[in-house]
Amino acid sequence: MHKDGVAGFPYYVGINSLSELATKDDRVIVLNILGKESSGVTPVSHEYSGGNIVFGTGPGKSGKSLPTKAGKIPVYNSIKEGMAAGHEFNTAVVYLPPSGVKDGVAEAVRSNPKLKKVIVLTEKVSVKDSRIMRAICQTNGVDLFGGNCLGLADAWNHVRIGGALGGGHPDESLVKGSIAIFSNSGNFTTTIAVYLTTAGWGTTTSVSSGKDVYIHYGPQEFVHALNNDDRSQAAVVYCEPGGYYERGLKSDKPFIACVVGRWKAKLTKSCGHAGSLAGSGDDAVAKENWFMDYFGVKDIYTPENPVVSKKGALVTNIAHIPEALTKVMELNGKKSDFEPRGDLSLKCWFGSNNGVTLPKELDVQPVKAIEPYSEQIEALKQQVGAQISRETLKDASGASKMDPKTQVSQIHNVSILDASNKSFEENLVFALTHSYPSASGTAMANVVLNAYVNLHGQPSLAAATASREAGNSPNTVQAAAVSIIGKKKAQKAMDAAEALLDIFKLTELDDPEGKFDYKSLLKDAAHKDALLDSAADAGAAKMLDICKSKGKSVFIDFLMEFAKEHKGNVSMGAVVAAIWTTLAWPSLRTKKISKITLLRLPWYSLIYSTIVGVAAPEGQHGTGTFCGVKNDDLLGHSFTRTAFLALMGRDASEGELFEFQVLLGLIITNGPGTISAQGSKGAVSADGPEQPNRVQINKSFIGFLTHTGFAHGGNGYEAAAFLIDQFKDCDLKDPANSKHGVDLEKLAADYAKWYGNYKKEQKGLGHLEYAKIPCVNHPIFKGKDVNVDPREEYVNKLFKDKGLYNVFLDFYHHLVESLFKAKVTKNVYCVNIDAVIAVILLKMLWSDYKKGSIKEEDIEWASFMAFLFGRMIGCAAEIDDHTNRGKNMDTRTPASKVMYVG
Repeated sequence: MHKDGVAGFPYYVGINSLSELATKDDRVIVLNILGKESSGVTPVSHEYSGGNIVFGTGPGKSGKSLPTKAGKIPVYNSIKEGMAAGHEFNTAVVYLPPSGVKDGVAEAVRSNPKLKKVIVLTEKVSVKDSRIMRAICQTNGVDLFGGNCLGLADAWNHVRIGGALGGGHPDESLVKGSIAIFSNSGNFTTTIAVYLTTAGWGTTTSVSSGKDVYIHYGPQEFVHALNNDDRSQAAVVYCEPGGYYERGLKSDKPFIACVVGRWKAKLTKSCGHAGSLAGSGDDAVAKENWFMDYFGVKDIYTPENPVVSKKGALVTNIAHIPEALTKVMELNGKKSDFEPRGDLSLKCWFGSNNGVTLPKELDVQPVKAIEPYSEQIEALKQQVGAQISRETLKDASGASKMDPKTQVSQIHNVSILDASNKSFEENLVFALTHSYPSASGTAMANVVLNAYVNLHGQPSLAAATASREAGNSPNTVQAAAVSIIGKKKAQKAMDAAEALLDIFKLTELDDPEGKFDYKSLLKDAAHKDALLDSAADAGAAKMLDICKSKGKSVFIDFLMEFAKEHKGNVSMGAVVAAIWTTLAWPSLRTKKISKITLLRLPWYSLIYSTIVGVAAPEGQHGTGTFCGVKNDDLLGHSFTRTAFLALMGRDASEGELFEFQVLLGLIITNGPGTISAQGSKGAVSADGPEQPNRVQINKSFIGFLTHTGFAHGGNGYEAAAFLIDQFKDCDLKDPANSKHGVDLEKLAADYAKWYGNYKKEQKGLGHLEYAKIPCVNHPIFKGKDVNVDPREEYVNKLFKDKGLYNVFLDFYHHLVESLFKAKVTKNVYCVNIDAVIAVILLKMLWSDYKKGSIKEEDIEWASFMAFLFGRMIGCAAEIDDHTNRGKNMDTRTPASKVMYVG
């Protein structure tokens, strides 16, 4: 040990007062000065300290320099070379990698007998090297700081040595005052200094001790220097678990101890600082007790429990430090250094509740940011809607997913089970806006969707009819119609949507169904052509009337006033645009959807209506009527009812309407891996979503439609055909009547017996591809004594709660029991979700089938068409997601991943 250290320590300590730690007389060198961290931090330290760094080193870097505002810092190959150039120093800062730190410290000590301080910023220096470094420094009378620290700073001397204490603007963070700081955390050293200013306290010297296993300048050395520093009236000591450095700590001056890291007590590996792993008796709780014993308090300080003494207080939250310090200093008769600056309340520069209504205490309101950030935030506000980064979306999606355990799919994080409780029209809106509409919004959605289902005289209906007459399947018929719905069909409405967006985008309108003063916007005639026609449109007028009577919309009200102001007539396209802008505006404002989505909603809407409309044959589309319902009356219908009407050719009962809604909800999606989703995504990918305006939405829907077929979409008929075969000889009149008179147990037992014999016979003949029973068993939900598909269980309970009975679903449950009893199966199979889809549809069609007004092929057609209705929702979401998020041709398979099969 060097003999010239200060008294009172059994080892060398050269610093007697905190005022000596970072002074204007210190001359500093930096090892590895051009390294990534140093080259960013060192110039700030040099400028703040008035140019205290004399040179830096870097092997092979001799002749280079580090530019700073205070002048260039020369760089040499070695310390010896720098000293040979005439430079003198007393402090070395080490930024070397862990393996080089020991040799760097040794070189500094060996090369310069006048060296007094070495500050090691490097993290995770080995314990062995730390011991050697300490021995070298102790022997030669050098104070060693660190490792893994951010160095030293003195607000009185305006000096910073080492790392980034005070951040990029230390003159703002390190305010002159009377409080010293000692902290295991470098970043929290600065944070504590800033927090102190909110109670009117500034700092003297700040010491970032680091928290490697060895802390070379610890709390004991700090407190000794604190007691001898006339500038410092008190201190803050921030410590983490691990080590006994704070044990027995005593000071002539009060201090606040902040102990953190209770959660680390059970760790077996260090998390964060290498030395913050507690051993026996040095965890956070132990350290809390050390300090409470010294302070003479029995609890931790909190604002609700302000426990302090003249010696100090213990806190476990750094936000409590300023208040606790003030309380302690009051007991000591000391006042703060200056008036408080700001406070620690949460000050958000941005704010969004994402549509969630929060209680007042949680509903934090944004405040104006400081410059230059406020200007940047204002510029960000000009960006309308979500800005989504693009990525490859092959076999990936931001719209849908499936839980592999429950097999429950989700659309925009809503499970299809929950979605099945929503109406068809609500789900169609949700697919594109990511938010379910209000009752008012739903009423307006019904208006705009129903306005275009009657395709009388339209080329799309002619194309569908020609396709139907040619013997095509439902998906092909719909594809023929959708191919006619090109961009120009919706262009006027999309132009109107763009006009409304341009008018309102910089306003404070958040709730389009609330009150808003738009009078100042009415004078703008620039968008007159996009919103108004010279001639009145009876259809537009009717839609406006219904929207006014059933819904609330700032945009609808604005259009009507705008028409009066400019002596024109609201166009049909403008009404469509206003409805969809109303539905999507909250999602646009909260950046759930993009601008491109909003502007293209009228095109999606027209395709939605077309797909439903062509489900009804040409004869159902008349002049002013659709399936026998007047067009004007249709506008007031729910779109769910309209879809049922198009599919079944008759109106639905309330029970049927609910079941139909559930049916469509269950079909929405099975995740991005399904063939139908792949078809829609591939179509977007081929158009090139990086130029989203080039993506043809109708073509993308055709991709979905052409990627359905008799195996994917039409396969629901298999279960219906199976059930028809089972019930063909029964006198079943009403499948909804639980008193149907059919002995389901016998029906199921008879079939189970027959199927057991059939299965045995087929296996005996070596036929492994024998007919399977549709809709029983599942590859995931199996292996238990009694197996359940949770999706079917959910829907079954839902129907029971609604008082809705279905004899076909009841039969399926008898059947799986009978198969087990007949020893055809080893356990009770589940009734899977596909059964629910089949039984709902067959229940609706049974009466007409028994009357002979429809045939089995009609049931197959309806089954396929219903699938397309439901899956249209999910694929619309995939199309929009891929348009906004995907990359050009990102669904292709690389040549290296494909193979030729000969």
